[in-house]
Amino acid sequence: MKVLLILVDGMRPDALAGIDAAERFMAQSAGSLAARTVFPSVTLPCHMSLFHSVAPDRHGILTNTYVPQVRPVPGLAEALKAAGKTCAFFYNWEQLRDLSRPGSLAYSCFLAGRTVEGYERTNRLLTDQAEACLQGGAPDFTFVYLGWTDEAGHKSGWMSEEYLRSVRDSWDCIGRLARAAGEDACVIVTADHGGHERSHGTQMPEDMTIPLFFRGAPFPPGACLEGLSILDIAPTVAALLGVACPEEWEGRPLTHYPH
Repeated sequence: MKVLLILVDGMRPDALAGIDAAERFMAQSAGSLAARTVFPSVTLPCHMSLFHSVAPDRHGILTNTYVPQVRPVPGLAEALKAAGKTCAFFYNWEQLRDLSRPGSLAYSCFLAGRTVEGYERTNRLLTDQAEACLQGGAPDFTFVYLGWTDEAGHKSGWMSEEYLRSVRDSWDCIGRLARAAGEDACVIVTADHGGHERSHGTQMPEDMTIPLFFRGAPFPPGACLEGLSILDIAPTVAALLGVACPEEWEGRPLTHYPH
């Protein structure tokens, strides 16, 4: 079993309507368009909660500036490494370097989104790198972060034409990555938060509601899973790979969800 987690920053569930690639993937998956993220609905706090399965009041990251945890909670990469599993990260927003501790990754690829290349191009370049890695003998767990959608939301507004174009382009990347992962992999697609106007970070439904879908065994295609949280992702990845969850984690593994 291999697990591929793809996160599209700032991708609202209602932005997926009419995107053929997204609708096909959702039909082949179990999941929800009404999963919940954490508050504050900001990129780094949400990612820390995803990878550590605790709310921001536990891990202590409340803004996009990383600070060391006062009472450290083991992260997903560390738990997998301790169990002998290999992990790879691909991302174009540098602050995500703190999602894992030194020595826990077998492969890491960072391409700066805020450069002359831009997030649109680095999304595709990262996809090229991750696709090659997946085709060449994938690690047990691969995480791919695509940042253009959030950048488009802040620049032009959530649900603007440029924002929707960035979502469609991200789904082209998702399709490539899912094919490269192979039929035996479990592919997870989600977002860290949504957005409204040109911002996010509030408790508004537009900011707090995210898509969360799992394609592959043991998830039955088309199953609607209720009450999903971003905190459930790390326990689910661990369970899929046969790794025990750290006792500090608060989410639930969805592999035994009553489908």
